[in-house]
Amino acid sequence: MTSTGPGTVLITGPTRNLGRHATLALAERGADLLLVGRAGPDLTAVAREARARGARVREIDCDLSRLAAVRAAAATVRDLLAAGTVRPLRALVANAGAMSVDTRRASADGYEMTFAVNYLAHAQLIGDLLGSFTAPARVVLVGSNTYSANVWRRLLRVPEARWADPVELAHPADGDTNPGMTESGIAYSNAKLAILYFAHELQRHAGAKVNVSVFEPGWMPGTALGRGAPAAFQAIGRALGHLPGVSTPQRSGPLLAAIAVDEKWAHLRDGAFVVKTKPTEVQFVAHDRDRERRLWAATAELLERARAAL
Repeated sequence: MTSTGPGTVLITGPTRNLGRHATLALAERGADLLLVGRAGPDLTAVAREARARGARVREIDCDLSRLAAVRAAAATVRDLLAAGTVRPLRALVANAGAMSVDTRRASADGYEMTFAVNYLAHAQLIGDLLGSFTAPARVVLVGSNTYSANVWRRLLRVPEARWADPVELAHPADGDTNPGMTESGIAYSNAKLAILYFAHELQRHAGAKVNVSVFEPGWMPGTALGRGAPAAFQAIGRALGHLPGVSTPQRSGPLLAAIAVDEKWAHLRDGAFVVKTKPTEVQFVAHDRDRERRLWAATAELLERARAAL
Protein backbone atom coordinates (compact mmCIF):
# COMPACT_ATOMS: atom_id res chain seq x y z
CA MET A 1 0.00 0.00 0.00
CA THR A 2 1.20 3.49 -0.72
CA SER A 3 -1.17 6.44 -0.68
CA THR A 4 -3.69 4.72 1.55
CA GLY A 5 -1.47 2.99 4.00
CA PRO A 6 -0.34 1.26 5.85
CA GLY A 7 -3.84 0.81 7.17
CA THR A 8 -6.95 -1.30 7.32
CA VAL A 9 -9.18 -2.32 4.42
CA LEU A 10 -12.70 -3.63 5.00
CA ILE A 11 -14.18 -5.82 2.29
CA THR A 12 -17.64 -7.37 2.14
CA GLY A 13 -18.30 -10.66 0.40
CA PRO A 14 -14.70 -11.90 0.69
CA THR A 15 -15.29 -15.63 0.41
CA ARG A 16 -16.00 -16.33 -3.26
CA ASN A 17 -15.06 -15.33 -6.78
CA LEU A 18 -14.27 -11.61 -7.18
CA GLY A 19 -14.23 -10.94 -3.44
CA ARG A 20 -11.96 -13.84 -2.63
CA HIS A 21 -9.36 -12.92 -5.23
CA ALA A 22 -9.53 -9.24 -4.25
CA THR A 23 -9.00 -10.23 -0.61
CA LEU A 24 -5.92 -12.28 -1.40
CA ALA A 25 -4.50 -9.50 -3.56
CA LEU A 26 -5.06 -7.02 -0.71
CA ALA A 27 -3.28 -9.40 1.68
CA GLU A 28 -0.22 -9.31 -0.56
CA ARG A 29 -0.25 -5.50 -0.42
CA GLY A 30 0.28 -5.41 3.35
CA ALA A 31 -3.15 -4.27 4.50
CA ASP A 32 -4.83 -5.21 7.73
CA LEU A 33 -8.06 -6.85 6.59
CA LEU A 34 -11.56 -6.80 8.03
CA LEU A 35 -13.48 -9.55 6.27
CA VAL A 36 -17.22 -8.97 6.56
CA GLY A 37 -19.32 -11.98 5.64
CA ARG A 38 -21.24 -14.90 7.02
CA ALA A 39 -19.27 -16.93 9.54
CA GLY A 40 -18.45 -20.44 8.41
CA PRO A 41 -15.87 -22.59 6.63
CA ASP A 42 -15.60 -20.28 3.60
CA LEU A 43 -14.84 -17.19 5.67
CA THR A 44 -12.40 -19.13 7.84
CA ALA A 45 -10.62 -20.51 4.77
CA VAL A 46 -10.08 -17.18 3.01
CA ALA A 47 -8.95 -15.59 6.29
CA ARG A 48 -6.42 -18.38 6.76
CA GLU A 49 -5.11 -17.95 3.21
CA ALA A 50 -4.86 -14.18 3.61
CA ARG A 51 -2.86 -14.63 6.81
CA ALA A 52 -0.56 -17.02 4.98
CA ARG A 53 0.14 -14.18 2.54
CA GLY A 54 1.20 -11.87 5.35
CA ALA A 55 -1.96 -10.00 6.30
CA ARG A 56 -3.36 -9.38 9.75
CA VAL A 57 -6.98 -10.46 9.45
CA ARG A 58 -10.16 -10.21 11.48
CA GLU A 59 -13.34 -11.99 10.52
CA ILE A 60 -16.59 -10.15 11.21
CA ASP A 61 -19.73 -12.26 11.02
CA CYS A 62 -22.46 -10.46 9.10
CA ASP A 63 -25.52 -11.49 7.13
CA LEU A 64 -25.95 -8.57 4.74
CA SER A 65 -29.61 -9.37 4.22
CA ARG A 66 -30.22 -8.26 7.84
CA LEU A 67 -29.67 -4.57 8.48
CA ALA A 68 -29.42 -5.17 12.22
CA ALA A 69 -26.44 -7.46 11.50
CA VAL A 70 -24.89 -4.77 9.31
CA ARG A 71 -25.23 -2.21 12.08
CA ALA A 72 -23.68 -4.66 14.54
CA ALA A 73 -20.76 -5.27 12.17
CA ALA A 74 -20.17 -1.54 11.84
CA ALA A 75 -20.22 -1.20 15.63
CA THR A 76 -17.61 -3.95 15.88
CA VAL A 77 -15.39 -2.11 13.40
CA ARG A 78 -15.73 1.15 15.33
CA ASP A 79 -14.79 -0.64 18.56
CA LEU A 80 -11.69 -2.19 16.98
CA LEU A 81 -10.59 1.18 15.64
CA ALA A 82 -11.25 2.99 18.93
CA ALA A 83 -9.24 0.39 20.85
CA GLY A 84 -6.32 0.62 18.42
CA THR A 85 -6.64 -3.11 17.77
CA VAL A 86 -6.39 -2.50 14.03
CA ARG A 87 -4.65 0.21 12.06
CA PRO A 88 -6.62 3.22 10.76
CA LEU A 89 -9.43 2.50 8.33
CA ARG A 90 -8.23 3.59 4.89
CA ALA A 91 -10.53 1.77 2.49
CA LEU A 92 -13.89 0.05 2.31
CA VAL A 93 -14.65 -2.26 -0.61
CA ALA A 94 -18.39 -2.84 -1.02
CA ASN A 95 -18.04 -6.04 -2.99
CA ALA A 96 -20.81 -8.35 -1.80
CA GLY A 97 -23.66 -8.86 -4.24
CA ALA A 98 -26.68 -11.02 -4.90
CA MET A 99 -29.33 -11.48 -7.56
CA SER A 100 -32.52 -13.00 -6.24
CA VAL A 101 -34.29 -15.11 -8.86
CA ASP A 102 -37.63 -14.28 -7.28
CA THR A 103 -38.35 -10.59 -6.75
CA ARG A 104 -41.15 -11.52 -4.33
CA ARG A 105 -38.48 -12.66 -1.88
CA ALA A 106 -37.99 -10.24 1.01
CA SER A 107 -35.03 -9.63 3.28
CA ALA A 108 -35.36 -9.87 7.05
CA ASP A 109 -36.38 -6.21 7.00
CA GLY A 110 -39.07 -6.70 4.37
CA TYR A 111 -37.16 -5.29 1.39
CA GLU A 112 -36.68 -6.88 -2.04
CA MET A 113 -33.64 -9.10 -1.61
CA THR A 114 -31.49 -7.89 -4.53
CA PHE A 115 -31.96 -4.22 -3.60
CA ALA A 116 -31.45 -5.03 0.08
CA VAL A 117 -28.12 -6.85 -0.28
CA ASN A 118 -26.53 -5.00 -3.19
CA TYR A 119 -27.53 -1.51 -2.16
CA LEU A 120 -29.18 -0.98 1.23
CA ALA A 121 -26.73 -3.09 3.23
CA HIS A 122 -23.76 -1.18 1.86
CA ALA A 123 -25.48 2.18 2.32
CA GLN A 124 -26.01 1.24 5.99
CA LEU A 125 -22.44 0.03 6.47
CA ILE A 126 -20.82 3.01 4.76
CA GLY A 127 -23.06 5.48 6.54
CA ASP A 128 -22.24 3.96 9.91
CA LEU A 129 -18.50 4.10 9.21
CA LEU A 130 -18.19 7.37 7.32
CA GLY A 131 -16.87 9.17 10.39
CA SER A 132 -14.36 6.39 11.13
CA PHE A 133 -12.05 6.75 8.12
CA THR A 134 -8.58 8.24 8.38
CA ALA A 135 -7.66 10.40 5.40
CA PRO A 136 -6.66 9.78 2.73
CA ALA A 137 -9.29 7.08 2.44
CA ARG A 138 -11.34 5.39 -0.27
CA VAL A 139 -14.74 3.80 -0.70
CA VAL A 140 -14.95 1.47 -3.69
CA LEU A 141 -18.36 0.20 -4.71
CA VAL A 142 -18.76 -2.65 -7.17
CA GLY A 143 -21.01 -1.63 -10.04
CA SER A 144 -22.16 -3.05 -13.33
CA ASN A 145 -22.79 -1.81 -16.84
CA THR A 146 -26.09 -3.69 -16.88
CA TYR A 147 -27.92 -0.52 -15.84
CA SER A 148 -27.90 0.47 -19.53
CA ALA A 149 -28.52 -1.75 -22.56
CA ASN A 150 -26.11 -1.90 -25.49
CA VAL A 151 -26.12 -4.09 -28.60
CA TRP A 152 -24.53 -7.10 -26.90
CA ARG A 153 -26.79 -6.94 -23.86
CA ARG A 154 -29.84 -6.75 -26.09
CA LEU A 155 -28.65 -9.80 -28.01
CA LEU A 156 -28.13 -11.67 -24.74
CA ARG A 157 -31.45 -10.33 -23.40
CA VAL A 158 -29.82 -8.70 -20.39
CA PRO A 159 -32.45 -6.27 -19.06
CA GLU A 160 -31.48 -2.68 -18.32
CA ALA A 161 -32.62 -0.70 -15.30
CA ARG A 162 -36.22 0.41 -15.01
CA TRP A 163 -35.90 3.17 -12.43
CA ALA A 164 -38.67 4.07 -10.00
CA ASP A 165 -38.83 5.77 -6.64
CA PRO A 166 -36.39 3.95 -4.31
CA VAL A 167 -39.15 3.11 -1.82
CA GLU A 168 -40.93 1.32 -4.66
CA LEU A 169 -37.74 -0.46 -5.76
CA ALA A 170 -37.30 -1.72 -2.20
CA HIS A 171 -40.77 -3.27 -2.17
CA PRO A 172 -40.91 -7.00 -3.05
CA ALA A 173 -43.08 -7.99 -6.00
CA ASP A 174 -46.67 -8.97 -5.28
CA GLY A 175 -48.59 -12.03 -6.44
CA ASP A 176 -48.52 -15.79 -6.21
CA THR A 177 -46.39 -16.32 -9.33
CA ASN A 178 -42.66 -15.68 -9.61
CA PRO A 179 -42.26 -12.74 -12.05
CA GLY A 180 -39.30 -14.58 -13.60
CA MET A 181 -35.71 -14.01 -14.67
CA THR A 182 -36.44 -10.83 -16.65
CA GLU A 183 -37.82 -9.05 -13.59
CA SER A 184 -34.94 -10.47 -11.56
CA GLY A 185 -32.48 -8.97 -14.04
CA ILE A 186 -34.26 -5.61 -13.93
CA ALA A 187 -34.02 -5.62 -10.13
CA TYR A 188 -30.29 -6.30 -10.36
CA SER A 189 -29.77 -3.50 -12.89
CA ASN A 190 -31.83 -1.13 -10.75
CA ALA A 191 -29.63 -1.92 -7.74
CA LYS A 192 -26.51 -1.26 -9.77
CA LEU A 193 -27.90 2.05 -11.04
CA ALA A 194 -28.66 2.92 -7.42
CA ILE A 195 -25.01 2.29 -6.59
CA LEU A 196 -23.94 4.85 -9.20
CA TYR A 197 -26.40 7.44 -7.90
CA PHE A 198 -25.31 6.71 -4.34
CA ALA A 199 -21.61 7.07 -5.22
CA HIS A 200 -22.18 10.55 -6.63
CA GLU A 201 -24.23 11.70 -3.64
CA LEU A 202 -21.92 10.01 -1.13
CA GLN A 203 -18.98 12.02 -2.45
CA ARG A 204 -20.90 15.24 -1.82
CA HIS A 205 -21.47 14.22 1.80
CA ALA A 206 -18.01 12.71 2.40
CA GLY A 207 -16.09 15.76 1.24
CA ALA A 208 -12.33 15.67 0.76
CA LYS A 209 -11.64 13.05 3.43
CA VAL A 210 -12.84 10.04 1.42
CA ASN A 211 -12.60 9.40 -2.32
CA VAL A 212 -15.51 7.44 -3.79
CA SER A 213 -15.28 5.33 -6.94
CA VAL A 214 -17.14 2.48 -8.64
CA PHE A 215 -15.43 -0.59 -10.10
CA GLU A 216 -16.92 -2.69 -12.91
CA PRO A 217 -15.09 -6.04 -13.05
CA GLY A 218 -16.29 -6.89 -16.54
CA TRP A 219 -18.71 -9.58 -17.58
CA MET A 220 -18.16 -12.70 -15.46
CA PRO A 221 -20.79 -15.32 -16.37
CA GLY A 222 -20.93 -18.49 -14.34
CA THR A 223 -20.03 -17.01 -10.94
CA ALA A 224 -21.97 -17.65 -7.74
CA LEU A 225 -24.03 -14.50 -8.32
CA GLY A 226 -26.64 -16.54 -10.17
CA ARG A 227 -26.49 -19.62 -7.97
CA GLY A 228 -30.23 -19.50 -7.30
CA ALA A 229 -31.08 -19.52 -11.01
CA PRO A 230 -32.47 -22.60 -12.81
CA ALA A 231 -29.86 -25.27 -13.56
CA ALA A 232 -30.05 -24.67 -17.32
CA PHE A 233 -29.39 -20.95 -16.82
CA GLN A 234 -26.37 -21.71 -14.62
CA ALA A 235 -25.02 -24.18 -17.18
CA ILE A 236 -25.22 -21.56 -19.93
CA GLY A 237 -23.37 -19.12 -17.67
CA ARG A 238 -20.57 -21.60 -17.03
CA ALA A 239 -20.22 -22.24 -20.76
CA LEU A 240 -20.09 -18.53 -21.57
CA GLY A 241 -17.43 -18.11 -18.92
CA HIS A 242 -14.97 -19.99 -21.14
CA LEU A 243 -15.29 -17.58 -24.05
CA PRO A 244 -12.13 -15.61 -24.98
CA GLY A 245 -12.04 -12.13 -23.49
CA VAL A 246 -14.59 -12.83 -20.77
CA SER A 247 -13.55 -11.55 -17.36
CA THR A 248 -12.75 -13.95 -14.54
CA PRO A 249 -12.52 -13.46 -10.77
CA GLN A 250 -8.84 -14.42 -10.94
CA ARG A 251 -8.14 -11.49 -13.28
CA SER A 252 -10.59 -8.91 -11.95
CA GLY A 253 -10.05 -9.52 -8.22
CA PRO A 254 -6.52 -8.03 -8.16
CA LEU A 255 -7.79 -5.08 -10.24
CA LEU A 256 -10.40 -4.36 -7.57
CA ALA A 257 -7.71 -4.54 -4.88
CA ALA A 258 -5.60 -2.07 -6.84
CA ILE A 259 -8.44 0.45 -7.07
CA ALA A 260 -8.77 0.26 -3.28
CA VAL A 261 -5.14 0.84 -2.31
CA ASP A 262 -2.67 1.49 -5.15
CA GLU A 263 -1.14 4.92 -5.70
CA LYS A 264 -2.10 4.77 -9.38
CA TRP A 265 -5.77 5.17 -8.48
CA ALA A 266 -5.43 7.68 -5.63
CA HIS A 267 -7.00 10.44 -7.75
CA LEU A 268 -10.32 8.65 -8.33
CA ARG A 269 -13.30 10.39 -6.72
CA ASP A 270 -16.80 11.71 -7.42
CA GLY A 271 -18.03 8.20 -8.22
CA ALA A 272 -15.52 7.69 -11.03
CA PHE A 273 -16.46 4.53 -12.95
CA VAL A 274 -13.60 2.17 -13.80
CA VAL A 275 -14.21 -0.77 -16.12
CA LYS A 276 -11.41 -3.19 -15.18
CA THR A 277 -8.49 -0.79 -15.75
CA LYS A 278 -10.18 1.93 -17.81
CA PRO A 279 -11.91 5.00 -16.33
CA THR A 280 -15.12 5.26 -18.34
CA GLU A 281 -17.87 7.84 -18.67
CA VAL A 282 -21.19 6.45 -17.53
CA GLN A 283 -24.31 6.83 -19.62
CA PHE A 284 -26.36 10.01 -19.32
CA VAL A 285 -29.01 8.23 -17.22
CA ALA A 286 -26.45 7.52 -14.48
CA HIS A 287 -26.05 11.23 -13.66
CA ASP A 288 -29.23 12.73 -12.25
CA ARG A 289 -29.03 15.14 -9.30
CA ASP A 290 -32.75 14.86 -8.55
CA ARG A 291 -32.64 11.06 -8.46
CA GLU A 292 -29.46 11.11 -6.41
CA ARG A 293 -30.90 13.45 -3.79
CA ARG A 294 -34.12 11.45 -3.66
CA LEU A 295 -32.21 8.17 -3.30
CA TRP A 296 -30.22 9.61 -0.39
CA ALA A 297 -33.38 10.75 1.40
CA ALA A 298 -35.30 7.54 0.64
CA THR A 299 -32.37 5.43 1.82
CA ALA A 300 -32.37 7.19 5.17
CA GLU A 301 -36.12 6.56 5.38
CA LEU A 302 -35.78 2.86 4.55
CA LEU A 303 -32.90 2.30 6.97
CA GLU A 304 -34.69 4.12 9.78
CA ARG A 305 -37.85 2.15 9.10
CA ALA A 306 -35.91 -1.09 9.49
CA ARG A 307 -34.30 0.12 12.72
CA ALA A 308 -37.63 1.25 14.17
CA ALA A 309 -39.26 -2.10 13.39
CA LEU A 310 -37.00 -3.92 15.86
